[in-house]
Amino acid sequence: MNRIRGTAVIMGLCVALAAGAAGAESSPFVGRWHWNQAQSTLPPGEPPPNDVISEISRADGNSVTWSVTIVAPDGQPHVVTLEAGADGESHRISSDTTASVRLIGSGLQTTFTGPAGRSDVQTCTVSADHQRMTCKGVLTDGAGHTASYVDLYDRM
Repeated sequence: MNRIRGTAVIMGLCVALAAGAAGAESSPFVGRWHWNQAQSTLPPGEPPPNDVISEISRADGNSVTWSVTIVAPDGQPHVVTLEAGADGESHRISSDTTASVRLIGSGLQTTFTGPAGRSDVQTCTVSADHQRMTCKGVLTDGAGHTASYVDLYDRM
């Protein structure tokens, strides 16, 4: 489940970056976000990354552009970028993982599907003052076991 979680975090960041050009300035998701480890809740048994920076350059009804940099516990940085339509259609992001993005009301929902039926469904919202992004997610391991998590990000 750790691999799908890492992919999910990355995808969540990618979704935030994929706002539409026409509405990029008005989308509350657009910007650089720093993961707040102290206020986030990881799934049981999941080791926390050393750091996560999410940069969303576009997030509108047409598309989402999102880049996530995760510094793993071993100190190695991993960058994942997502550019996808915000239409809920699945897009391949790696050889074994797909992602879909959808803007629903004031939320940005991403769904990642990986090997062996693993998935991560995440919904992000931005606070009224646009300074905090909260992403609530549920991981499924393919055998029906689920784990919930909450990632909080502060605007940089």
